[in-house]
Amino acid sequence: MPKKPVTIKEIARLLEVSVSTVSRALNNHLSIGLPMRQKVQQLARELKYERNQTAVFFQKGRTYTIGVILPELSEAFFSSAVSAIEETAYKHNYTVLLAQSHDDAQKEKQLVEKMKNHRVDGLLVSLAKTTASFDHFDKLSQYNIPVVFFDRVPPLQRIHYVASTLVTGTVEAVSYLLKRGHRAIGMINGPATLHASNERREGYILAMTKNRLKYDPTLVVPSDLTEQGTIAALNQLLASRRKVSAIVTFNDYVALYALKHTRSLALVEQPEFVSYANLPLAHYMDMTPIASVEQFPYQQGQKAAEILLDLLAREEDSEPQARQAYYQVTVPSQLVENKKS
Repeated sequence: MPKKPVTIKEIARLLEVSVSTVSRALNNHLSIGLPMRQKVQQLARELKYERNQTAVFFQKGRTYTIGVILPELSEAFFSSAVSAIEETAYKHNYTVLLAQSHDDAQKEKQLVEKMKNHRVDGLLVSLAKTTASFDHFDKLSQYNIPVVFFDRVPPLQRIHYVASTLVTGTVEAVSYLLKRGHRAIGMINGPATLHASNERREGYILAMTKNRLKYDPTLVVPSDLTEQGTIAALNQLLASRRKVSAIVTFNDYVALYALKHTRSLALVEQPEFVSYANLPLAHYMDMTPIASVEQFPYQQGQKAAEILLDLLAREEDSEPQARQAYYQVTVPSQLVENKKS
């Protein structure tokens, strides 16, 4: 029959002291003299005593678990961010509870509720592409559950977030194509519900006006980021009277969908593509964009986790400022050329 775990009560009985004395000694409380602390800790090691984590959590009002909700773990961008989050969390003795919204706003709401019910101490979120309202996150403040957004962030002021500089990244991408001689440059953007789509459009307009070119709104086409949605947006651009010769796409996956479709059309002149995220796998493919805006997912995930852990530490120390200041960090993007192109 398996032996039952050693308890604090058993250690207290063997040493003929109170349970509270043993508990404080195991936690190195200064109210217990050094000789007694060493005596208790030595016996605990000999008996192979292990702390009851559930009791510790109950005592501190913590589960030492942080939740992560993201669109798709299968995307290299998000898997890289999760690796950084896990590494950072584990260094601080936190466990990570991971969930995928699959870019569905309703599922995202359900996941937020489940995370709350599992009593996560805090939440890291990258929004689903269909998320248009954010009430489900506002409710978490009632339960003292801080939220830090990363990459896909809501267009709100009073939030904590880490994101890439998409406006400047887009300016860099469009300017790169202009330097290559292109003038009719299209954009396959994301859905209007994503703040990142608006930032890309803003960067596109800024790049055009900085180079004294007229902004043509018909050359910025939204898509739902699926393959079929990409093809529909691409066909719309290719049918333009402007004879589009280069296209900026929402990310590398959209670029690959578009490249595949343009090859199937056997066009006389293939348009050049620039995208975002700098997908590592793309560098080993035959069909790739000529350049991609690196958004540094690992750094974003790491910084977001650090911010959340700092918020939790401040809350544990009962610092009233923890809820007043908002962490809003931007990670500089960088245009990376594909040397094969």
